[in-house]
Amino acid sequence: MEPDAAERTDEAAVTRWTPSTVEPDMWVDPDDDPRETDGEIVGERGTLADGLRYFRLTFEMKCAGLDAEQMARRSVPPSTMSLLGLLRHLAEDERHLRRMAGEDLPRIYRTAEDRDADWNGAVADPEVVAEAWSRWRAECEVTDRFLAGSADLGARPAGDAQLRDIVVAQIAEYARHCGHADLLRERIDGRVGQ
Repeated sequence: MEPDAAERTDEAAVTRWTPSTVEPDMWVDPDDDPRETDGEIVGERGTLADGLRYFRLTFEMKCAGLDAEQMARRSVPPSTMSLLGLLRHLAEDERHLRRMAGEDLPRIYRTAEDRDADWNGAVADPEVVAEAWSRWRAECEVTDRFLAGSADLGARPAGDAQLRDIVVAQIAEYARHCGHADLLRERIDGRVGQ
């Protein structure tokens, strides 16, 4: 007979929970889901902007209600991945999108001495968490303004990829990391989500 989860690890068992009252396996009730809008999405630019918005909100939902210790809690050794590390990494990714599009921007966290500083600097300090959220939101706003001001999604601003391909890659990066966030959040408090 296979041992149950509590016997297989030295960790405390986590119970799944959700505030949803409609579907027990959903993160929130459908009417309360901030990702869903009644507005019509028009054209390629609208579709790309909405995809980026959707996954940014998904990531925010996965971090909702957590304190600094929970945000900084590592996944499993030897990984340094945490929700806070992901947040810092995604701020770097917002800049990376603009670097790929030709802007000359310094890195936020990563240095020559510590290529994983976005992860390594993700410590359980409320000020570090607040700074990371502030930085990420500011980078998202700059990216949104940059994309809104770009007349041609087919342009190759840095000579290589088209701007549309850069945005699609950014959406894929968020989607991938939202999967990581699902697992990290479930490990913290058992919460799973749509």
